Amino acid sequence: MKHRRTVVAIAATLVVLAPIGWFWQQSLVPDGLSAMDMGYADYGGGPAMPAGHHHGSSVAELKPAADRAADVSVRLVARKERFDIPGRGPMDGYTLNHTSPGPQINAKQGDLIEVTLVNESVPDGMTLHWHGVDVPAAEDGVAGITQDAVQPGQTFTYRFVAVDAGTYWYHSHQLSHEQVKKGLYGVLVISPGTTDVVAAVHTYDKVRTVNGGYGERRVAATGTVRLRLINTDNGPMAAWVDGTGYRVVAVDGTAVNDPPPVEGKSVLVTAGGRIDLELTLPPGKAVRIGLGGGPTTLVIGDGDAPTAPEPKDRVDLLTYGKPAALPFDPAKATRHFNYTIGRRPGFFNGKPGLWWTINGHQYPKVPMFMVTEGDLVTMTVKNTSGQVHPMHLHGHHVLVLTRNGAQATGSPWWTDSLNVEDNETYEIAFLADNPGIWMDHCHNLPHASQGLVTHLMYEGVTTPFHLDGPTGNQPE
Repeated sequence: MKHRRTVVAIAATLVVLAPIGWFWQQSLVPDGLSAMDMGYADYGGGPAMPAGHHHGSSVAELKPAADRAADVSVRLVARKERFDIPGRGPMDGYTLNHTSPGPQINAKQGDLIEVTLVNESVPDGMTLHWHGVDVPAAEDGVAGITQDAVQPGQTFTYRFVAVDAGTYWYHSHQLSHEQVKKGLYGVLVISPGTTDVVAAVHTYDKVRTVNGGYGERRVAATGTVRLRLINTDNGPMAAWVDGTGYRVVAVDGTAVNDPPPVEGKSVLVTAGGRIDLELTLPPGKAVRIGLGGGPTTLVIGDGDAPTAPEPKDRVDLLTYGKPAALPFDPAKATRHFNYTIGRRPGFFNGKPGLWWTINGHQYPKVPMFMVTEGDLVTMTVKNTSGQVHPMHLHGHHVLVLTRNGAQATGSPWWTDSLNVEDNETYEIAFLADNPGIWMDHCHNLPHASQGLVTHLMYEGVTTPFHLDGPTGNQPE
């Protein structure tokens, strides 16, 4: 009788544990996985690709002409080392040319930029991704998708033409939730002006900084200036101006059409996003830029600057500015995709927890959005996950059409980093005009490391690169 009870108990335990073991096993991300083998193909209602559609050009071949000389050449040496945060003190992290942020790269529109990355001592390897710059696919800097991570002692050279003027930034796209946080980032400005002021906001281990410094930071200026706000953090940031009004003149590197003056409002800069403001300093006075609250602010000009709390009202980019002609008619889209972000309990790569889903699926079994060059694409991005997600599609700028069903009525809102709050739905559109395999992910970088990643994949483009395995590629 006792033996029978033991057998029954063991059988009952196996009945409970067997499904758990199956789900655990199914959650493991295979070593050496290729993006071409992930998930399932989603054709967005358009024609399916012919058999063998992944046979064609390697993503590594999609680069500028090799015989063109560089107009701007930069050498960046990455190190793991201790560095100083002005106003706060030393910290352990990563640097580029012994600084964090790394050197600001400036180029004129049309320049060919050449950046040589030398990894001296970043132990897990690294890359450089040109956030918001629609580079050729080979230059996108995503480990395991467009290249292998650059290991200690190795060098990699990036080359791309600065096609669009604007405010951008660069950062590692290997283990980015750790490497960016600890210092591997910098500013890129294409066609800077003589009155530019840059405000790159970054948090190192709970210490918020602007341009690498903590507390009140000052910049000398007079007259009318262009303030280039860059949010390199994982969450949205409200920014505002105390002491004068402003205009929002660009979003994510794209000019705003006929921007009206703003008084008493903040503007939201999402994670990874950039907002350019034009403001005029009152004669003989300074203004203060609020950067999400707290002690770190930017004062522009000489003398004391006023201080005020964050305004209750906010600029709404859906209605700001005036309409202008579009380069395409969204009503004539050839493919339409759904990107619904959810969350559910279970395992991810063998770890129990609450994990992100895309259209009900967990990474890497997520939809792969399949396009042909020349397709006009619309996409509905819906967030039901309980948290905000800054969504970033590589290689393309997208046009915001609607938010929660309300039509965009202001200046055309072009973006590459879109803040999608919980229970929000956006409809966006873009032209598939940049062949490659492109990440489409949340730029809250820990979310990306937890699987909130999929890809836009062009017909006839392949990749020779793989995740994990001997290369150690971790393209979050």
